[in-house]
Amino acid sequence: MHGSAGTPPVGAARRARPRRSAGGSPDESVGGPGAAGPSPSRAHGKPVLEAADIGRALTRIAHEIVERTKGAGDVVLLGIPTRGVPLARRLASRIVGVEGRPVPAGSLDITMYRDDLRLRPARALGRTEVPAVGIEGRTVVLVDDVLYSGRTVRAALDALNDIGRPRSVQLAILVDRGHRELPIRADYVGKNLPTSQQEIVRVLLAETDGEDVVILGRRRQQARRGGERR
Repeated sequence: MHGSAGTPPVGAARRARPRRSAGGSPDESVGGPGAAGPSPSRAHGKPVLEAADIGRALTRIAHEIVERTKGAGDVVLLGIPTRGVPLARRLASRIVGVEGRPVPAGSLDITMYRDDLRLRPARALGRTEVPAVGIEGRTVVLVDDVLYSGRTVRAALDALNDIGRPRSVQLAILVDRGHRELPIRADYVGKNLPTSQQEIVRVLLAETDGEDVVILGRRRQQARRGGERR
């Protein structure tokens, strides 16, 4: 996504402004601290990343961002709600630990830029919070939990274009599960996880779900709570 030779183009499609819609329910939490017995989330699949694995992956990504951007001095991290936001904040904290200076982090809601609003119009709006430094002329790193078809990232690029013009845009993903439908590739990946279309990847984080774990399950076993984005 950073435009180096050999990297496929990303999100070239421009959006036709969709009609706004209202309604929808926010993501619900799964499990939680102090719950009796095994976490309900683990009843619906196999853990493929535990808390320690997630921590190590984020630490590695943070170091890669610092190395590739030559110190992360002009980096702005924008998480895609819901779980991309706490991931962006964790990355910012780790980069501070490496470089000793703060890295701006915020959120970028892509709800009204999605290409499936007419199919599933009932969606909760998230929040866009751009750090005070803005994004003009900076390296923006979009952060999300799962990379699947690439349509979420395409929507994020359109949303970003309405905010300003960064110098470059990169993508950091905790889990890349494959099955791309658009020519989009992440710059930083915590784990490449080969999956079938019948499987579902669910990322749970302490900030939103009470625990850190990545679950791989069958689509027919998907619980009502949590889920994944395309």
